Amino acid sequence: MEFSGHQRDAAAARIKRMTDTIAHRGPDGEGYYVDDFAALGHRRLAIIDVAGGMQPMGLLDGSIQVVFNGEIYNFLELRTELESVGHRFNTRSDTEVILAAYLQWGDRCVKRLHGMFAFAIWDSRSKELFLARDRVGKKPIYYCRSGSVIAFASELKAICAGGLCRQEIDAEALDCYFCLGYIPAPRTIYREVRKLQAARTLTASASRQAEQHYWDLSFANVRMRKLSDAVDELECIFDSAVRQRLMSEVPLGAFLSGGLDSSLVVASMARCMDRPVITNSIGFEDADFNELVAARHIATHLSTNHQEFIVQPQVASVLEKIAWHLDEPLADSSALSTWYVCEMTRRNVTVALSGDGGDEGFGGYTFRYVPHLLESQIRALLPAWLRAPLFGALGRAWPNSAKLPKPMRVKSIFENLAVGNAEAFYRDLVWLRHDTRQRIFAPDFMDGLKGFTPAETVQPTYSRSDTSDALARSQFTDIHVYMTDDVLVKVDRMSMAHGLEVRSPLLDHRILEFAATLPSHIKLNGGKGKLPLRVLAQRRLPMQIVGLPKRGFSIPAARWLRSDLNAMAESLIFGNNAMSQSVLSKTEVRGLWREHMSGAKDHHVFLWGLMMLELWEKTRRTTARVSY
Repeated sequence: MEFSGHQRDAAAARIKRMTDTIAHRGPDGEGYYVDDFAALGHRRLAIIDVAGGMQPMGLLDGSIQVVFNGEIYNFLELRTELESVGHRFNTRSDTEVILAAYLQWGDRCVKRLHGMFAFAIWDSRSKELFLARDRVGKKPIYYCRSGSVIAFASELKAICAGGLCRQEIDAEALDCYFCLGYIPAPRTIYREVRKLQAARTLTASASRQAEQHYWDLSFANVRMRKLSDAVDELECIFDSAVRQRLMSEVPLGAFLSGGLDSSLVVASMARCMDRPVITNSIGFEDADFNELVAARHIATHLSTNHQEFIVQPQVASVLEKIAWHLDEPLADSSALSTWYVCEMTRRNVTVALSGDGGDEGFGGYTFRYVPHLLESQIRALLPAWLRAPLFGALGRAWPNSAKLPKPMRVKSIFENLAVGNAEAFYRDLVWLRHDTRQRIFAPDFMDGLKGFTPAETVQPTYSRSDTSDALARSQFTDIHVYMTDDVLVKVDRMSMAHGLEVRSPLLDHRILEFAATLPSHIKLNGGKGKLPLRVLAQRRLPMQIVGLPKRGFSIPAARWLRSDLNAMAESLIFGNNAMSQSVLSKTEVRGLWREHMSGAKDHHVFLWGLMMLELWEKTRRTTARVSY
């Protein structure tokens, strides 16, 4: 958009370059709209109204235009309601319902939409641009504004292709990446580009730009009930969420990891569908990371049409493609397995349902949540004037050694007890301990941060939650930060790289709102999380699956860094062109590398992150000059 006006030919060429960059997101068609102020482009993955749903789509003789990524699951109900007040429709698509809803309810229309969505509406009558993103951020929007020009896109690379931003690295974003493994919204790796945050809208015109937050998750309205009653209620909402996500004019199936969440989704699909569910699983030759046996057991029990794929460890050639598609540095090593399961799944379906969201909604991250709850209870018993110096001294004095017996590895617990709940949660979330961060950052880079720490992106979210319950605050933070900016980014980029749409019933806002009303002891008790899902599984799945530990499409990253990926990783991290050498101490990084390679310590999380940062930089080095 150029609110002061632009030349149509130049704008058309620019929007074509931008749209071509993300052609993988929409292999089924392309469309454009250009007027004297706006240029819109769209790449289509045709799912609903394959024949009639082309975009950009307009109403009122084309004076209002929309481009839309995602699915609106309640669009048929909304269409009926809108028809009752006089709206008429020319297509069978959910895209046209968005336009009519905007005409009827204005910017409040987003509150009526159930689904995953990122869309932009250009109103040439008022010369306003309206951007909107779904409640938990399943679909992305990047944007950049400079004076009278605003650009937006589903991926950062499209904005770069339009030449509308300087690709200047944001040092604070880089700090977040090193500590968290991802870059929390609204930051991006580039200083001038922002992500529109989940559950936000943005309205822009020549004279103003304003964001609104239209939904949030409340944990304040806890309702006491029996676990069995809670599961009865969940069962109805869950099946409704799954049923809504089965609408498709193209082949549809599911991911099946063999774990609780994806198995429950497939079980519900099997109850709702009149044909076998097409399920897809991947495994590795390493027995510790091979979930195919469990997935196969579930597939047999549910009589699915099951597909399997064994991933070979020669993955170096794939990682560079992954880095390009991720758009920003992302250190989540499970992006690799997600790439493969999406690639395999796309061979037989265009839409796949996943089990994402169960851990965040129902308290599944017990490795963090259980100690955090225990620490919170201890803090409540001791005054801060006693707790801080006592446990602070113990934390400083206690050795940090993997050679200690597990019950004696309590240094981090003592350190956490010396601080408040929000800071302790942040410390458990980050990879780099505060003292390691101080050592590993180069002095110039540290000075340039001017006191910033990634805690500023996490702790305010923890404190913003409308409850004092430590588990609820942890879930609230994970849903708004880790899930949106790591898990959902990974799934969106890896699925869209293969033209595959992924739908997540457990992220239906009705399920998240229901789970937020459950008291903590109903979600997590006796060291086990996700109790309502486990009870539901007892009703629908073989008993063997109910007590299994958390599963997912994980990879043997620590071993691969010592073997198959060793040469590539070392070359990237310590090569002459390594991006990280200007911000990290090479001596400290080399020390971590040696410890990992010898097996003395496991630093694979940080080293994988460094490798992916350098791969990301490699994919863009020939096309952009970087400043830090």
